[in-house]
Amino acid sequence: MIELTGSLLILTGAVFLFSAGLGLVRMPDAFTRIQAGTKATTLGNILIVVGLAFYHPEWAPKLALVIVFVLMTNPVSSHALSRAAHRIRTPMTPTTVTDALADDQKTGGTGGTA
Repeated sequence: MIELTGSLLILTGAVFLFSAGLGLVRMPDAFTRIQAGTKATTLGNILIVVGLAFYHPEWAPKLALVIVFVLMTNPVSSHALSRAAHRIRTPMTPTTVTDALADDQKTGGTGGTA
């Protein structure tokens, strides 16, 4: 039963990773690609690591550190990539309605950075 649970978690994680790859191909601009890739890969990686913990319970402390590392680095790297893309004026899809970062810069805000 434990192996079945681990296998289902790993399979679910693989589906999320596949959807992240599909999102990278299907999304219209760099910003939506970054978002699709980050959200799905974060969840997919966590599910796969939890599935591995079911197969190898003795690895659980190390796998927990991997999960913490993924939760800390994926959003930060996604944010940094998005800010860099915006800074070099990477074009957005024509259907984009609001550019909150540009609006914030027009009003003299710092966009959450110091």
